[in-house]
Amino acid sequence: MNQNLSGIYALIQSDMQAVDTVIRARLHSEIVLVRQVAEYIVAGGGKRMRPALVLLAAGATGYRGPYHHILAAVIEFIHTATLLHDDVVDESSLRRGRETANAEFGNAASVLVGDFLYSRAFQMMVEAGNMRIMQVLADATNIIAEGEVLQLMNCHNADIDTNEYLQVVRYKTAKLFEAAARVGALLGNSDESVESGLAAYGMHLGTAFQIIDDVLDYSGDESSIGKSLGDDLAEGKPTLPLIHAIKHGSAAQSETVRLAIESGGRADFSAIIEVVRETGGLEAAREVAIREIELAKQAIAILPEANYQNALLELADYAVARDR
Repeated sequence: MNQNLSGIYALIQSDMQAVDTVIRARLHSEIVLVRQVAEYIVAGGGKRMRPALVLLAAGATGYRGPYHHILAAVIEFIHTATLLHDDVVDESSLRRGRETANAEFGNAASVLVGDFLYSRAFQMMVEAGNMRIMQVLADATNIIAEGEVLQLMNCHNADIDTNEYLQVVRYKTAKLFEAAARVGALLGNSDESVESGLAAYGMHLGTAFQIIDDVLDYSGDESSIGKSLGDDLAEGKPTLPLIHAIKHGSAAQSETVRLAIESGGRADFSAIIEVVRETGGLEAAREVAIREIELAKQAIAILPEANYQNALLELADYAVARDR
């Protein structure tokens, strides 16, 4: 786990260990290949931000019952299922510094085990016996799927604007952050204002997190971020640094970026990086992420001044300061 996150998660360290125990227990299947693929992807590490959000939101609202570990694991299973499917759709070969599950086991196994994780998550969420929580998670899962399709439709389209980009981010990434924070609030029987505040926090946090991911695709270090630089460009994804470059670059610069989005591939990656840097695309995208984080912080001002609120504020700062 990243050292910065280790400090932030200190408050919930024992809870995070309990969640890991739940995850490993619930990965069990009599089908050997299901166990192999599921354990491979879950053991790959990751920041575990989404389950941490469930725990922090539940703690911030005074929940002391038995279900936050199960529901945090549910959130992680939903996230992991999306990763398995994403890597197949994107034809990715590297994630978290090692081969993706589809590269290791094949596309068919990855898709089918992703389905297993989705269905296992729904088996588990029933255990909490809370229809509102089930509704939140079911709705979130559906919106995430819509976001995946929307992103697919936007690939190789150089005319996508900032609002259209942000809609994909809100659906595909931020929705699960929002759901995680809302589930924690619902466990704590929060009033509507606290629930809405935590949900808004999750949405803005998730949006900023994805924007920084997109920035790191043009500025990160492969050994740090654990994936190949230029993956977004290779897939023809019009992310915020590129959208800014098209809008603010010279005619020649804009055309260079447009052609790269439309054709995909990494052939022009070095030229695109140069254009993005010259037009201030990375800085502009970071500024959007920072604004999202300020909104996230404002949304939880309603929480009591307590350790859990401070951890949520630190998590927000981490989301934009990270380099991987």
